Amino acid sequence: MKRKTENALGKTLAFSGRHKRLVYISFVLSAAAAAAGIMPFVYLWRIINDVIQASPDYANATNIVHNGWMAVFFSITAMLVYFAALMCSHTAAFRTASNMKKALLAHIAMLPAGFADSAGTGGLRRIVLETTASTETLLAHNLPDMIQAAVTPLCIIALLFVYDWRFGLCCIIPLLAAFACMMKMAGPGMEDDIKKYQNALEKMSSEAVEYVRGMPVVKTFGQTVFSFHRFKKAIDDYGRFCFSYTMRARMPMIMFTLFINMPFAFLLCLALFLTKGGAAMQDILVNFLFYVIITPVMVTTMNRIMFMSENMMVLNDTVSRVDEVLAMQPLPESRNTAHPGGHTVELSHVTYRYPGKNEAAVKDLSIKAGENTIIALAGRSGSGKTTAAALISRFLDAQEGTVKIGGADVRDIPKKELMNTVSYVFQESRLLKQSIADNLRIARPDASDRELLEALHTAQCDDIISRLPEGINTIIGSKGTYLSGGEKQRITIARAILKNAPVVILDEATAFADPENEALVHKAFTALAEHATVIMIAHRLSSIRNADRIYVLDKGSVAEEGRHEELLKKNGLYSAMWKEYMKAADWVVGDRTENATASKRQGMNQTDRQTTSATKNGVKGR
Repeated sequence: MKRKTENALGKTLAFSGRHKRLVYISFVLSAAAAAAGIMPFVYLWRIINDVIQASPDYANATNIVHNGWMAVFFSITAMLVYFAALMCSHTAAFRTASNMKKALLAHIAMLPAGFADSAGTGGLRRIVLETTASTETLLAHNLPDMIQAAVTPLCIIALLFVYDWRFGLCCIIPLLAAFACMMKMAGPGMEDDIKKYQNALEKMSSEAVEYVRGMPVVKTFGQTVFSFHRFKKAIDDYGRFCFSYTMRARMPMIMFTLFINMPFAFLLCLALFLTKGGAAMQDILVNFLFYVIITPVMVTTMNRIMFMSENMMVLNDTVSRVDEVLAMQPLPESRNTAHPGGHTVELSHVTYRYPGKNEAAVKDLSIKAGENTIIALAGRSGSGKTTAAALISRFLDAQEGTVKIGGADVRDIPKKELMNTVSYVFQESRLLKQSIADNLRIARPDASDRELLEALHTAQCDDIISRLPEGINTIIGSKGTYLSGGEKQRITIARAILKNAPVVILDEATAFADPENEALVHKAFTALAEHATVIMIAHRLSSIRNADRIYVLDKGSVAEEGRHEELLKKNGLYSAMWKEYMKAADWVVGDRTENATASKRQGMNQTDRQTTSATKNGVKGR
């Protein structure tokens, strides 16, 4: 365990850079402060000794003033030296925590986008923010305290046996018993408990993020936290672990508290025993008072040692979690550089299995999108649609088969060129808490305001910009400025239009949009797809009925392919999905009559009509 601690401390200090020497300076100063902090007790004992020796003629106690000033001098010196130690340790601690965060964020930026989904955004947030922050507390406070906790007992133990070894032994016995109880709680077995505790916190944090994101659904349907089984289970698991550990530590903690406060009782019993015959009453009284004064320092030191061991275990866990993230490798860069010779997209016999999963998300998948065509990926939930799209944009790397854009394997295309080639519009839009202009310039940092406004106009965002107090310079989320889901989606599409990538992947973005926003979003989609190869992930089948080709996925493979009418005639999986979709569209609140159903089937709703018209016009326009 000592070797692990040294390794963890060494790895932590590796992030300190040139500030590492300040850590070692703080060690030296802390040791000096600890030694200086003992001296006032020595001079206090000398004052007591002078007074008792001079009794009853106190005029003979001539060294009281000198000893008193020496006690004050060493007290002030100990405080100043310890303050200097904390200045050094804090400077190094802040730099270390900052460097660790920067290293993590820089490494995460190099990892594939699919990494965040598999690791969990809540868990990642906790590692980057909270876990790394614990190193600041350790370096700034705990390490100087650790040095003091090591030096102070050595000085005190020497003093305990200098004046009267019998009183010293009385102090040591209960302290040793307290140390044994402390090891019962904070011994090697606690390291595993710390890891379990941190795992429980990380799991609860990750599930809490998902719960908060699902809050609109919870409120809409009047649900409680109990409907989020994973979040509820994470809370219950955390509670059970904490209760279990508390119960295991209850008796050792009681005994530790008892023994750590027993030295005075031992000293009193010994003093009464030694003065029973009245012999050497004066010397015994002086020594007794010294040990009564010095013993509380040992109590404080024991408490420091206990928390120090716990903090070092937390450091071990922190470093291991940071190492886990840093050990994750980014997608390899191929030495065989290739450049797309067009905008075709082809997946050939592709298989991908997520880590820890037995079933492949996509298996022997082959699909093709010709240049400037629209293909759609349809299928039930979990059929592999999103995974296929992630493989095209190289958020993930195929484990078998090849993914090509313009005849070039995506693994051979330089990262920057691939990013410029593929534009991905996610189902759940995410905008930074910055201005509209800043959010758009993520796609093209050198874009002018005129180009931004043109992209926003093409994406049907004129109504959004017109009502914002500062137009495109309005910061999202400030002064009550918020956007709806559909409005965020249109801003995201404007960003994709500004990027002007030749390959566009559209993850169905209208799931949470109202009818008016949905129609505008589809118009924006049409503008985005005019001069690009488009791959659409479809949940609402009406949005893809005019696609050039529809691939119906089932368990990660292509079950059917063809145009909308062809697939309906096959009377297979797509036909069944279409019937289910139409049945859902036909449903009317409070009206189940055949006339209502017939009326509903006479045509799709206004949104679907606009969607069909927009998609058809987009295809013809190309």
